[in-house]
Amino acid sequence: MTENVKQAIQDEYPEDFAWCYGCGRMNKEGHHFRTGWDGEETVTYYQPESEHTAIPGFVYGGLIASLIDCHGTGSASLALHRKNGFEPGSGEEPPRFVTASLHVDFKKPTPQDTVLKAVGRVEEIHPKKFKVAVEVFAGDAVCATGEVVAVVMPASFAK
Repeated sequence: MTENVKQAIQDEYPEDFAWCYGCGRMNKEGHHFRTGWDGEETVTYYQPESEHTAIPGFVYGGLIASLIDCHGTGSASLALHRKNGFEPGSGEEPPRFVTASLHVDFKKPTPQDTVLKAVGRVEEIHPKKFKVAVEVFAGDAVCATGEVVAVVMPASFAK
């Protein structure tokens, strides 16, 4: 059974900032990670494709790192958007975050033919900086953990 996120923060990003290879809906070649709330935690589900193979039967670690990275920035956006009084689908543009740091620990090989679930817990560490702890599950097994420090996207990123 494939889970999905009904109200993803990435669906709310303006088109000019929705091109990320990991989570940008405008990038036809990208992964299209979608991050939403599950209670007080955040969640992203993803089914790896055959091209995400490290060795037959197992997922390439770079995909796992990308999932943790985008889940972290999406989670930070969700948290600040909620703090500002909004939720995905409210019609208000959410804040866009970029990665200040990314740390990944691979706990066990990640099987290829399993939906991955990234779960995040968000901690505000500054009004424009959030730390997100992420666990990546394949079924009930934790395959990777990570930490993302995400900062509000600088205005200089705008065209």
